[in-house]
Amino acid sequence: MSQTADRPFLGIMLMLAFCVLAPLGDSMAKLLGGAVSLSMLVFVRFAVQAIILVPLVWRNGTGFSLPKGTLHWTLLRTVLHIAGIGLMFSALRYLPLADTLAIAFVMPFIMLLLGHFVMDEEVGKHRMVACFIGFIGTLLVIQPNFVEVGFPALLPLGVAVVFALFMMVTRNIAQQIDAVKLQAVSGLQACALLLPVLAYTAPEITALDSGTIAMLLVLGVIGTLAHLFMTWSLRFAPASTLAPMQYLEIPFGTAIGWAIFADLPNGLATFGIFITMAAGLYVIIREGRLSVRATKAPPAA
Repeated sequence: MSQTADRPFLGIMLMLAFCVLAPLGDSMAKLLGGAVSLSMLVFVRFAVQAIILVPLVWRNGTGFSLPKGTLHWTLLRTVLHIAGIGLMFSALRYLPLADTLAIAFVMPFIMLLLGHFVMDEEVGKHRMVACFIGFIGTLLVIQPNFVEVGFPALLPLGVAVVFALFMMVTRNIAQQIDAVKLQAVSGLQACALLLPVLAYTAPEITALDSGTIAMLLVLGVIGTLAHLFMTWSLRFAPASTLAPMQYLEIPFGTAIGWAIFADLPNGLATFGIFITMAAGLYVIIREGRLSVRATKAPPAA
């Protein structure tokens, strides 16, 4: 389905649903962290993704064959996805939900820097300054957590780096593979890569009670739906409209963290969160304006 420009409200509502579901899924992973191993959490997350999406691809009749030259990119994307989710679930075992999300949202700055230094993309001084300010805000969030839990406070930085690479790989193949098929294939690949883990988790599976199993399945469903909503939102509204909305994950995550875990960021972390959000929104808005200027610019003679 192509993007439908006259339905931006639907796109915004779908992105809003993503911003609620994503931290809600993270909160369930945090709840399960004390009772279920990390390997089990990650495996179930991808297994449910495959179970939901494979029938959708099958029904569409598009098959699972990938365009020539994209298999190794999809495998790399899947490995990065596994690593990113694993690091995120690990971070949630130590840090409050809002702080974890805020630190991980340094990702847009990392993507900007990778684009500049790795892909030789032009990045102006204004966006470079915004990156520097955003990193300062992130450090303000990390500092009180580092004092409390030590090096695990740096795990969300790993999440940001891995998902920045994940997004760059996704951008490289997104025009060649349907989004739902890409997610379905990713789920199958992740299950295959994580299958050896079953040898270690089999005794754990038999020891789980029905309530924990139900929560694991709900975690997988929420994670899959969140990514589908984000993908579908881009069909109905432009990315420039939706990108700033992703920062709503932080206030929603704060509210969910307070409601479920009675966790709220302290004063220093709250100040850092606001700085990070402001710098990130500035980068996104400026990127959008520069893209519009480039589109309207006359072609070179």
